[in-house]
Amino acid sequence: MTKKTPIKIIKRGERDRQQQQQAQEEPVQERKTTQEAARDMVATVSQWVNEFQQKRRMETSQAIKSLLSDRAPQTSKA
Repeated sequence: MTKKTPIKIIKRGERDRQQQQQAQEEPVQERKTTQEAARDMVATVSQWVNEFQQKRRMETSQAIKSLLSDRAPQTSKA
């Protein structure tokens, strides 16, 4: 046999009180101003660019070192 779950009737006044309590309990999120949001975005992109440039410099220096170390010193034939 399946038991039926009882239906709870919520009156408007009770519903309004519940909504007010929930609104008071929820912390208000601080919204960033558009300038602060823009600064954050610019800082993030600048960081990405710096990381990319640093990576390219490292790769370039490693490539140059490997090219110079692969060559044997040339002796003069004079």
